[in-house]
Amino acid sequence: MLAELSVVSRRYMAAYALFNQAVADRLRLHPTDLQYLNLLGLEAAPVTTGRIAELTGLTTGSATRLVDRLERAGYVTRARDTVDRRRVLVATVPARMAEFGALREQLNAGWSAMSEAYDDAEVALLIARMRRTVELSAAQIAGLREGDSGPG
Repeated sequence: MLAELSVVSRRYMAAYALFNQAVADRLRLHPTDLQYLNLLGLEAAPVTTGRIAELTGLTTGSATRLVDRLERAGYVTRARDTVDRRRVLVATVPARMAEFGALREQLNAGWSAMSEAYDDAEVALLIARMRRTVELSAAQIAGLREGDSGPG
């Protein structure tokens, strides 16, 4: 079963990457920038570039270049923090995020129908696996950036 899981996982990751590319192409974004925008859309309020670096694992310089690209594409704006004028906050542009959301909503119908086939225990297992995947991925990304293969 573990060998099959390995093969299916590789196909799953490739399918997701190709799907992400198609969505990014539709929105005229780089696939990685699409995922960074996705993370920004989950934030409750505007954030600093430092926070973007924390969310994405990018250096602050790379996070600044990301913001530059997303700003040129019309997805974010920069503004001085009204409380601390030294800070610059990055906010998503509601109209552009609505376009992103409309496409996501259009595509979600198929995902929702697929998910409805699972009972609560199966959904809980999927959620647990996804959370663990996020944690393990973050650790492995950090390891790769430090020059090793990351934790097993």
